[in-house]
Amino acid sequence: MNTFLDPAASTAYDRRATRLLTRFYDRVAAEVDAPPGARLLDVGTGPGRLLARIARRRPDLVLAGADLSPHMIELATRRAPGARLAVADVADLPFPDGSLDYVVSTLSMHEWPDLPAAATELARVLAPGGRLVVYDFRFVRTAPALTALRSVFGTVERAPLSWFSLFTRITARPGGA
Repeated sequence: MNTFLDPAASTAYDRRATRLLTRFYDRVAAEVDAPPGARLLDVGTGPGRLLARIARRRPDLVLAGADLSPHMIELATRRAPGARLAVADVADLPFPDGSLDYVVSTLSMHEWPDLPAAATELARVLAPGGRLVVYDFRFVRTAPALTALRSVFGTVERAPLSWFSLFTRITARPGGA
């Protein structure tokens, strides 16, 4: 079971993220290269720290966030009040087919219990030409994640982050484009 479903655990994570991940989230937000007006989902949004940064940097985007923890969504609502937020599993997202142009996930993929189902669902919600960008720990479930994503998306790129060596970035587009 995901420990972040417990409000005390999600509050503790939020405090740690403030101290340890501020620069990481700033950098990820700066890398969002979605076109103006794009519909962006932060899946595994947690307390909404990344969404808040994207909202400040890119007010031209339509933002949404999803997380399995109701308490995390409560925290995210305070940080990103303009975003559409939902309590949802990555394998069962409350968004129509092809309704999102850009999906980003930071440090949550290693928590996804069913990687093939998650990959299928992410491909479902992405519009043609959309983009998935996942940031996670370099050595945690990377091989199974790549296998699951390749089985659905086709071409998947993986690159270690030169600016934060503990993490890797995985990108994919529906149809492998």
